[in-house]
Amino acid sequence: MAIDRFGRNIHYLRISLTDHCNLRCIYCMPEDMTFRPNSELMQDDEILLFTRLFASLGFDKIRLTGGEPTVRAHVVDIVRGIASTPGIRSVSMTTNGMLLSRLAEPLAEAGLQRVNVSIDTLDPVKFKRLTRWGKLEDVWDGIQAAEKAGLTPIKLNAVVVKGYNEEDVVDLARLTLERPWQMRFIEMMPFAGATDIQTQQIVTASQIKERIEAAVGPMEIANDGKLDGEARLFRIPGAQGDVGFISSVTMPFCASCTRARLTSDGVLRMCLLREKEIDLLAPLRAGAGLDDLRQLILEAVWLKPWGHGLAEGAIPLNRVMSEIGG
Repeated sequence: MAIDRFGRNIHYLRISLTDHCNLRCIYCMPEDMTFRPNSELMQDDEILLFTRLFASLGFDKIRLTGGEPTVRAHVVDIVRGIASTPGIRSVSMTTNGMLLSRLAEPLAEAGLQRVNVSIDTLDPVKFKRLTRWGKLEDVWDGIQAAEKAGLTPIKLNAVVVKGYNEEDVVDLARLTLERPWQMRFIEMMPFAGATDIQTQQIVTASQIKERIEAAVGPMEIANDGKLDGEARLFRIPGAQGDVGFISSVTMPFCASCTRARLTSDGVLRMCLLREKEIDLLAPLRAGAGLDDLRQLILEAVWLKPWGHGLAEGAIPLNRVMSEIGG
């Protein structure tokens, strides 16, 4: 079991399969983004070795991220290897959904259990403006395919950007009226690359909730008021699904954080919004033994910070979001 100095059991690992992406969302990266060469990224066998290593320390929940994880070569085989690792009980993925229409079924058969799909608006024109390259219908087809394949419960993520899609949150929330989905609204977080947009065009969770309730009426507290991962859940009266709010900036949930992140280049990051990192891939490639790597992980876990430093003006600038994995 991996315990930090505050007594939190750290058992949830988010593994970034690649920093590459097939979209260029304005709040994530510049359109001319340069990605790392594949040789600098964890190879398939290294990902599976690290999975076994973390599982031996009590990590039992894995979420695959990117960049965009579905653009990773052999992603189905990687999922199969992770899902069959002793000790791993939960395997999920965060994706932009662009390739899910053809990958949802093979991913489910390989052992993937759930997906979170990013969809910031239901307006095709706004979607193209936000993502620069994307087509809304591709994502919608992917969501349908994921549900058909049993990758449920479906959770949809929307990052709300002032001047782009704050007026679209009501239509997104109404998706839950007739579908058992969770529509989650995420406050923009500041990173390198698009920091000006992230800090100057943030829409807070309370502002989003007020806008939704102005249209649909007061929402009911859902999930007995407990967090579902990072989301505080509400329900439109009579709806089949829930509306969630992830307020990392204005209402942090650091006290309940059980997460660690392994970047696509094999670096362990214990807080999304802190720059401190521990390189695991370089020692592995230099011949470090498994016991040495376990010790590095346990030391990193022990020193996991209590929370981020946004309130004090500490913005992580050593990586853009796609290089961390969300």
